[in-house]
Amino acid sequence: MLQQGAPPRQAAAQKRAHVMREIVETLIFIAIVFVIAQFGIGSFTVADNSMSPQLKPGQIVVVYKWAYAFGSPSRGDVVVYHNPANLNQVLAGRVIGIPGDTVAISPATVSVDGVVLNESAYATITPGVNPNSQGIGTFKLGPTDYYVLNDSRLSSSDSRSFGTIPRSDIVGQASLVFWPLKDLHGISTYPDTFKNVHH
Repeated sequence: MLQQGAPPRQAAAQKRAHVMREIVETLIFIAIVFVIAQFGIGSFTVADNSMSPQLKPGQIVVVYKWAYAFGSPSRGDVVVYHNPANLNQVLAGRVIGIPGDTVAISPATVSVDGVVLNESAYATITPGVNPNSQGIGTFKLGPTDYYVLNDSRLSSSDSRSFGTIPRSDIVGQASLVFWPLKDLHGISTYPDTFKNVHH
C-alpha cells in the first residue's frame, strides 16, 4: 500500500516493488502448477477391451499419480500399473483385494474375505460361461499386495495369470476418460459392490 504523502519517487518505487512481487508470485504459482501437472497427472491410452464396458480401446484416461501419496488403493479403484511379468507393459485393472484380504477365485465367482462379490455393475461376463478359467484358488494378500482383475473376464491379463501386484508397481488411479470428448466421464469405483467386505 502506498504511504499517504510519500514523495513521487518513493511512491513510484513502492509501486514497482508491488508489481514485481505480483510477477514473482505469479511465476511461482505457474511453476507449482507445472510441477503438479508434470509429476502428479499422467495419461493412459486404452489398448484393448480388458476393461470393457467402462473403458474402450482408443480412449485416453487421466491417471492421478499422487492419488495414493497419503493413502492406499481401495477395493473398486481402477488403477494403472506395471505388469509384474513385464515391467515395460502398463495395464489398467480394478482392485479387488487389498493387503490382508483373502481372495478366493472359483470358476464362477470371486470372493473377498468370505463375501461373494456381485460384480454385475461393472464386470463383463458371458451368460452361461464361467468367467474364471484360470487362477482358481484362495490367496492371502501380503502387506503390500493387491489383487487386480479386468472388468472383462474374457481377458486374463490380470492377477489370475501373474498373481498379486506389489504396491510399488501401481502408477496411479485412473479417474477420468477425457478423450474423445464425446466419451468424457468419470471412472466409478462401485463402492456398493464391496460394502459388505469388512477388514
